[in-house]
Amino acid sequence: MEYVNLKGARVPVLGLGTWQLSGAQCADVVRAGLDLGYRHIDTAQAYNNEEEVGVALAGSGVPRDDIFLTTKVWYERIAPNELQRSVDESLTKLRTDHVDLLLIHWPNAKIPLGDSLKALAEVKAQGKARHIGVSNFTVALLKEAVEVHGVDLACDQVEYHPFLSQRPVLDFLRSHEMFLTAYSPIARGEAATHPTLMRIGEAHGKSAVQVTLRWLLDQANVVAIPKASGEKHLKSNFEIFDFKLTDAERAEIDALTGNRRLINPGWAPAWDAA
Repeated sequence: MEYVNLKGARVPVLGLGTWQLSGAQCADVVRAGLDLGYRHIDTAQAYNNEEEVGVALAGSGVPRDDIFLTTKVWYERIAPNELQRSVDESLTKLRTDHVDLLLIHWPNAKIPLGDSLKALAEVKAQGKARHIGVSNFTVALLKEAVEVHGVDLACDQVEYHPFLSQRPVLDFLRSHEMFLTAYSPIARGEAATHPTLMRIGEAHGKSAVQVTLRWLLDQANVVAIPKASGEKHLKSNFEIFDFKLTDAERAEIDALTGNRRLINPGWAPAWDAA
């Protein structure tokens, strides 16, 4: 495993995303992932699977301190008192007294950002989160959080894959010693059949998905949390640490990046231009 080391956090660059996993399947996948060596698990209260993640963690036999655990507070619950209640509920479901990273899931223009960030920082001060951050924040929102409100954030979790540039966000994060967590890193499966990615994969005996993950993790301050629905995909996603892309191959993939955004709900902020 490789790691990003920033602001006292040691983050496994490859994590296991659990969005759309539920019930016994979620618990089974998380447990299988931990058995394979995954040590970074990502969930959220809105996923309605924190309880299953907690069951898997508790039954895994892996020491809690060896696992980097992330959860998120839904954007409708980021007012101060409600944020605290959300976190306490999450910790109970996850069967732990803290998470390693707590995120605001989406910004909410109806709730003052400063109030939400103050509550987030208080949760950290209480020891319920070792690190705090945000998700789906634009550069303007990141600037407000860091430069206006002075909150020490660790990361921004955003959609990032070969077809969506996140250069403005990445540049800001790197300049402030923060990391980017890439969700939907294989573009909801689109990367799996892209000709360029498939061709590069063939040269290494790897799949287009493995090439995509390797490309992401070759970038400074980037971690990725692909979802896996079963052990086959868990293993395949994990088998990316035994090969390297050439500079020319990375440049080919860089050239694919555009503005192919797949996650854009009605409550999303005004995104940065690519």
